Order: sequence, then structure tokens, then C-alpha cells
Amino acid sequence: MLSESKTAELISFLTPSTRPDVKGHATTYILGLSGNRDGCQFLRSKPDLLVALFALTSDPSIAIVKDCYHVIINLSADEKLHNVLVEKVNILPVLLKNIVDPDFPFSDQISTILSNLSRHKKTCKAVFQALQEEVGLAKVVEMFCTEGYNKKANFHYLGLLLSNLTQLPEARSFIMDKDRCIIQRLLPFTQYQASVIRRGGTIGTLHNCCFDHIYHDWLLSDAVDILPFLLLPLAGPEELSEEQNEALPVDLQYLPEDKTREEDPDIRKMLLETLLLLTATKVGRQIMKDKNVYFIMREFHKWEEDLEVISTCEKFIQVLIGDEPAEGMENLMEVEIPEDVEEKLKQADLKEQEELEKEQKRREEEETKKNSDVNQKDGDKESGLTL
Repeated sequence: MLSESKTAELISFLTPSTRPDVKGHATTYILGLSGNRDGCQFLRSKPDLLVALFALTSDPSIAIVKDCYHVIINLSADEKLHNVLVEKVNILPVLLKNIVDPDFPFSDQISTILSNLSRHKKTCKAVFQALQEEVGLAKVVEMFCTEGYNKKANFHYLGLLLSNLTQLPEARSFIMDKDRCIIQRLLPFTQYQASVIRRGGTIGTLHNCCFDHIYHDWLLSDAVDILPFLLLPLAGPEELSEEQNEALPVDLQYLPEDKTREEDPDIRKMLLETLLLLTATKVGRQIMKDKNVYFIMREFHKWEEDLEVISTCEKFIQVLIGDEPAEGMENLMEVEIPEDVEEKLKQADLKEQEELEKEQKRREEEETKKNSDVNQKDGDKESGLTL
């Protein structure tokens, strides 16, 4: 890496008065450094250099600004650099000021940086605090939900930012405020086909919010009606009987023959986990049963091929068809589990995960062998070795 004298020379190039071509070479060089682990480690030890670089995000040259933002994106992907960027470089006030500008050309880059910085709880708190002081969470929701807010940005990564922020109780409380109608604005994006990032971020936000069981009745009520938005991505074109259809939520009745399911297995798993969370209360379980959710899950289970998703689906189905817990244990989130039992459950989960990974590996090896055999046969045919 660079010596102290070379580093000082590089910093001297990162000034507004430096010739554009020299600044461009310097930012391009730093961009290269930020693309690998050793380079990130070096930059982490040079906050003065990062301060100078970040100052160039207001440079007149679009190319230089673009390089600077890409460097920050790369650095923000490394948790070890979060504290440096937030505390020493103090990037949050500038980023938040720029992202709300409807004409700012690098708002999507800022969305990515903020989503990276908010992944881990410590810096997530710092991001949330700065956001509330500078622009407010309501503004972020507005930008995310308003098509065309910024013609140069799509704001898909704001979905991941919201998902990350809702690991904090205070962020969940804000989003679940019944008077703000934030949840209702987010629900349509569970089926936003143009972006898996936006869908995943939205569902991650709903998933986190469902950890607060005090809101379950409200979420499942007509005021929010969350259930169809969680079920529809998991529903397929399978034909159900008239009796089964009639009890389903209206949006899930008599689905067309070309109805497709959510294509991303991680999102499908998250949808199932969210539904599972909503069965923590007696009211939630009863609504699911009354709405014939089992029949949607039965067909989904037949269709699903991902082992982890199948496992989560089976747990959900067990709740739907199982007996009610004993009196006093109706709220599963309030049940106190003895330490020894909790440890056994953790071990069972680990064992299950190991079995799933082994089975997944076996399937992949089987698929590889099958493809290899097909390729061998095709090669033999082309060589004239088989009839």
C-alpha cells in the first residue's frame, strides 16, 4: 500500500482547485483500492483521505462525483468501515440533504449507502437518529412510494433501508402508527414485479413489524388487511373448489390460469415467516383458519422445490392444522421457555439446518451429474457414436 508521503500526495490531489484530470486519476485510483479487502483496510486507516474524497461529492465534474459515490458504496459494504464513515467522515448530514432533492442525480447511490450502513444495529441507530433530525422517516416513505419523485432515481434500495431500520423498536413504532397509514402505503409493493430489491425490502419491513404482536389484530383487520398482500405472491393458478374459494380473501378467489408465484426463494421464505409471526396470537390463528389459508399453503407446498422454504411452509401448516395451545399460552410470543428447552430447540434447529444443507448439496450433485450425462449423450450423437 501507499507510504505516508504518497498518501499525503494523493490527498493533495483531492482538492477543488486541482486540475480535473488529476482529480479524476486520483478518484479512479481510490475506486480501485475500495474494490478489494486490502484496499478497504488501508482506507479505513486514512480518515483524512476519506474526508477529502467525500468533499468531492460536490465537485462540478459528474465523473468525479460518480467515482466518489461508488467508493463510498464499496466502503459502506464493509461493516468495519461504518464507524469511520459515520463518525469521522460524518457523511450522513450531506447524504440526507442530497437525497431529498428531487433533482439530485445520485440519489440511488445514496439509497444504497444508507441501506448498507443500516444493516448492523449500532450504525442503524446512528442512521435513524440522523434521518429523524435531518429529514424524517415520513419523508423517506414518501420518496419510496411516490413514483417520479426524482426522475433520475428509482429509490428501490430505500426498501432495504426501511427493512433495516425496522430492526429498531422506535422505527417500528413510527411505521406502525395507526394515524400515519405508512403500512397501507407499503403493501402494494409486495408484488412490485419491476424490482426484487423493492419487493424484498418491503416484505422485510413487514416481517420486522410483525414481531410486535400488539399490532397483529390491527394488521389483520379491515383497516390494513395485510393478509392478501402476504398470500397473493405465494398463490398459484391451481383450481380450488367453490367452497374453498368462498372463504378465501376476495383477492385470492378464482385466480387466473396464468397466475405465477414469487420467483425469489428468499422472499417466499420471508413471506412465510411473516405469516408465521401473525399466528403467534389466538386471533391471528383463527383468522388464518377462517380465511382457508391452509388450502393456499397446501398447493404452495406441492409446488415449492426449495428445501428451506418447504421447511418453513411445513411449520406454518402445522400451526394452521394443529390444536390450540393450552389456556394461558395462547400468545406464543409471551410464553416463557425454560433455558434447557430453549437450548434443545436451538440444537434441533441447527440439526435441521445441517440436514437441509446436506440434502441441498445432494440435489445439486445429482443435477450436475444429470446435466453431465445429457451433455455426454449429445456429444456422442454429434460424433455419430449413437443412433
